[in-house]
Amino acid sequence: MAKKTVATLKKADAKTFTKVIRMMKKEGGKGYSFVEQVVPTDEADKLLASGK
Repeated sequence: MAKKTVATLKKADAKTFTKVIRMMKKEGGKGYSFVEQVVPTDEADKLLASGK
């Protein structure tokens, strides 16, 4: 299945995507969790700048 996903993301007319991994502080706790998202490259900077 992973090969199919990679093949679809590499089409010439497809958008390029970036995997964003952010560290988020857990609510009510002392620990952190990691949130992974696959977003279009042009929206990755907006997502990181928003801090949400």
